[in-house]
Amino acid sequence: MIWKRRQTTDIDTLYARAGGMGLRVEEDCLPRGMNGYYCDALGLIVLHDKLNARQRRCTLCHELIHARHHDHGCGTRYGAKCERRCRRETALALISPVDYGMAETVYEGNTWMMAVELGVTIQVLNDYRQLLHDSGVCVQ
Repeated sequence: MIWKRRQTTDIDTLYARAGGMGLRVEEDCLPRGMNGYYCDALGLIVLHDKLNARQRRCTLCHELIHARHHDHGCGTRYGAKCERRCRRETALALISPVDYGMAETVYEGNTWMMAVELGVTIQVLNDYRQLLHDSGVCVQ
């Protein structure tokens, strides 16, 4: 790690947040391409049991955001809007603007190295970059 990063949302904080919301978090083998899901009716978040630390952190944060909004699924038009909102909020929750700027400078835009440094998945990093692009901020 090039600098001491402020990890504002570490995995222990996320698990504590889930408990504070009255949610259970379990692990199970999920279908390929599915890292986790939230079931509002059961107050349950299920994470794939094979996730690495970055994937687990990002997925748990993502599912907690679904839980905060009481989202019911991604299979409908409304669900697709919920998913877009959730991806934006996850990126904003896990990446600070200062840390992003430092990583962009140090790694000259190398997506993989930036994601590792920031402790997020490439998808979350790309979602953050899309937010910057949509807001008119220049991205290398």
